[in-house]
Amino acid sequence: MMFPQLENLVNVDEDVTDERYGHYPDRRPISELLYYGLILADKPAGPTSHEVVAWVKRILEIEKAGHSGTLDPGATGLLPIGLGEGTKALGVLLLGPKEYYALARLHAHAPADKIRRVMQEFTGEIYQRPPQRSSVKRVTRVRTVYAFDYIEDYDRLILMRVLCQAGTYIRKIIYDIGEVLSPGATMVELRRTQVSNLYEKDGLVRLHDLADAYQRYKETGDEEKLRRLIRPIEHCLEGIRGITVRDTAVDALCHGAPLAVPGVIAVPKDLRAGELVGVYTLKGEIVGLAEAAMTKEQIEESARGVAFVMKRLIMRPDTYPKAWRSRGEHAAAPDVAVRPEVDLGKLESDDV
Repeated sequence: MMFPQLENLVNVDEDVTDERYGHYPDRRPISELLYYGLILADKPAGPTSHEVVAWVKRILEIEKAGHSGTLDPGATGLLPIGLGEGTKALGVLLLGPKEYYALARLHAHAPADKIRRVMQEFTGEIYQRPPQRSSVKRVTRVRTVYAFDYIEDYDRLILMRVLCQAGTYIRKIIYDIGEVLSPGATMVELRRTQVSNLYEKDGLVRLHDLADAYQRYKETGDEEKLRRLIRPIEHCLEGIRGITVRDTAVDALCHGAPLAVPGVIAVPKDLRAGELVGVYTLKGEIVGLAEAAMTKEQIEESARGVAFVMKRLIMRPDTYPKAWRSRGEHAAAPDVAVRPEVDLGKLESDDV
């Protein structure tokens, strides 16, 4: 399996991977898939997002799972859920847009052309203060609405599509539109259909299907249905570009070391210094997220030095054999010095 983020990379060195260590993402054993997996859950109306995650953990008998982007109890649709260490990759999804279909009820009739004009006023950068029922500090902030479409109407019900930045409250937009129109408006229903590079059309997972697939796997060993419902976590990282590293560099990176030039195999041809990238093994497994310290040209021209600084670690240490030595021992790679993990910047995950 070749992920889009690993296509069209330029080799700066050559190497081969050792088949004895790690796993190609689409060939992970189920035990590993439950540790580096992604579920595109179809959240039903009623439960909170946290309850859905709790049910997934109970169904799959795992200890760790998390979601990206909170949906209100009454909202439905796409809820990305990371399994195990895969939860550490979900923050990248907050960098991409989100799409919603909302049903609003006007408190009084208003002409359709007037409603469309007001919707256009809420397209682009808008100021928004989170509603009282929210888990973030209620301060005015700027959010971007990329598209705001009037789909259809029936009496005082309006169906609309919103493509917006993460952290945008749809019910607050509808309330504000109602205030501009003067009679007021209330959100009746909301469904999320896109989170960054993940779409409803790709197929969502219902919890009872997940439970059935897991029980079938436990009782008969049949993995087919479970593999259709749980994807490799690398799918949620298609929104940022990737680089590949040699096997001997992986374990040092998993312990927080920066990536030195000798460990780099392939990078994007127009790599920018300061760019956030995914770091992958030659098998396509995600190791973590890193910030580029050099351009492609600088990497090609250098024999040593730090090329990437790790920002978030995803792969567990000892997945690949140790090819570096502790302080006080002769270092196998003198450019690699162990550093503590640096967390990504805090990203807001509240949406509706």
